[in-house]
Amino acid sequence: MASAADGVGNLGAEQNHISVPVADHGAWATAMNNLGIMPMGISGQQLVSDSLCIQRFDPGLGLIAPINPMIAGISLVPPPPVPPDMPVIKEIIHCKSCTLFPQNPNLPPPSTRERPPGCKTVFVGGLPENATEEIIREVFDQCGEIIAIRKSKKNFCHIRFSEEFMVDKAIYLSGYRMRIGSSTDKKDSGKIHVDFAQARDDLYEWECKQRLLAREERHRRKIHEDRLRPPSPPPIVHYSEHEVALLADRLKDDHKFSEAIAILFTWIDRGEVNRRTANHFYSMIQSANSHVRRLMSEKAQHEEELERAKEAFKNALLAILNQFEQITAVFTAATRQKAWDHFSKAQRKNIDIWRKQCEELRNAHSEEIMGIRREEEMEMSDDESDESPCKKMRTEENGVCDQTQASLKEENDSLRWQLDAYRNEVELLRKEQSRASRPEDDHSHTHPHSPEAQIQLLQQSMHSMQQQLLNLQEKLSSKETELEQAREEHRYLEGEVLSLRDKLLSSNGETVEGTNGELHEKGINGCVPSLYHSRDRRTELITRGVITSEKEALLLGIISTFLHVHPFGANLEYLWSYIQRLDSKVSAGELERLMVRLPSMFRQELSGVGATLEKRWKFCGFDTLSSA
Repeated sequence: MASAADGVGNLGAEQNHISVPVADHGAWATAMNNLGIMPMGISGQQLVSDSLCIQRFDPGLGLIAPINPMIAGISLVPPPPVPPDMPVIKEIIHCKSCTLFPQNPNLPPPSTRERPPGCKTVFVGGLPENATEEIIREVFDQCGEIIAIRKSKKNFCHIRFSEEFMVDKAIYLSGYRMRIGSSTDKKDSGKIHVDFAQARDDLYEWECKQRLLAREERHRRKIHEDRLRPPSPPPIVHYSEHEVALLADRLKDDHKFSEAIAILFTWIDRGEVNRRTANHFYSMIQSANSHVRRLMSEKAQHEEELERAKEAFKNALLAILNQFEQITAVFTAATRQKAWDHFSKAQRKNIDIWRKQCEELRNAHSEEIMGIRREEEMEMSDDESDESPCKKMRTEENGVCDQTQASLKEENDSLRWQLDAYRNEVELLRKEQSRASRPEDDHSHTHPHSPEAQIQLLQQSMHSMQQQLLNLQEKLSSKETELEQAREEHRYLEGEVLSLRDKLLSSNGETVEGTNGELHEKGINGCVPSLYHSRDRRTELITRGVITSEKEALLLGIISTFLHVHPFGANLEYLWSYIQRLDSKVSAGELERLMVRLPSMFRQELSGVGATLEKRWKFCGFDTLSSA
């Protein structure tokens, strides 16, 4: 009686909470419809009119079910969004043999375990002791087709449905209190709990379905790959005299040549060539060779088309750049004061932005055109280098001499820097010695021994530093002599090359060969050292052939004038920055090579100490003239 009273009390509390009479089906239907729940009678008739039903709802789906788009088999229009804190209101379900009362909406929903894959079986616990299999089937038959019910004596059972989505409908009944008839006995009442259950049959059917889907997917993938696979090449025919005659005709056809040459290669690779068939294969190879001229003509035609396309592209870029220049001129005219003052502030801002964008695009296009021109100049210079082997030989010799001269210069500079470092250390030691001697005079009675030891130590270190300084000076002088010898040899080689070039240009082909042979023999027999006997002759050779172009003569005059007005000399960067204003194509290396080739006019000197060490060039042409 107490349990019955509790059940009635709970029902009264739930009904007071809902505050809607159960008999009023119109109000219940409206509330269920707003929550996305479709109430159905136990016999299958609608408790709601068609005007209140949700569209596309199937009455045969069973009893009260929440509209969940994720549940398989239910294709309903999703309900309007419900706040998450709002409890789901369930109604009382009346059956022929029992009645199901919902739990208090304020209580948390019943918990469920993780859903097994392919689950079609549910566990139902908390059944009344007097519940029979017919009553259970009557309650759960509205969720869907039941395949089997396995009932236990301990008030629980397992129910297996035919489809997976029916399990979700059965889970909805979890938490209901079942009462058989109108009895208030404890054995006729119980709070049922519905949960997912693992079953071997469900797992087996799910695995079978997954294997079926995998087979279908593999079949679809294979069909897709077969459709995308390129067709197989045609099989190579076997060798026969008839096929040889057909292949000889196909080799002469330009359209069928690629297929025919593949067949010819296969036959030769298979070993079909013998004494009897050698003539046939020779004629076919000759036909294949006749296509080389056609291929070369096609290549030349494609190259001409490429050149025309490049020229058209270059002309189009020039036209675009011309239009950009015109637009930029318009913006420049608009930014002048006589027109600029009449624009508003916003208009000026827009015009300024447009002008900057136009200038950036113009600069980008001009850079592209300059890149094309540089590529053309490089191609032309490569062609010229291929045509003149004498220049190539001369540049190679100059490169070797420059390399040796540069290495000697680096060694000379490093020795000078070490010498400056040792000089600085000697100066520091002298200053420390002088500082140490002063306290010795002032406090000789307090420290009698330590200053003398320090002075001796400093004297020894100074002596060692002086020895190292002398050694470095000797090394520096030897390196300078080596550098001077290398310069002399470089000048001699330049004069030799220039004299050879003059002789080659002045004579015809036969005399050129004879001259080369004689010069070579002279060089072998030891006549080369005789050129060192006369310094005036060597200077005459260098000065006669060193000025090879009008451009070098102009540079020589400009450099001489510039260095003459700088009596203390100027470094290479300063000189190059001045000449860059006159000709931007002149490089600093070209200026240095020109001045190195003329030691009688330009002299390089080092000035400064340590970090301020600097190489300066001076004009010494008047000194050389006076000494001569």
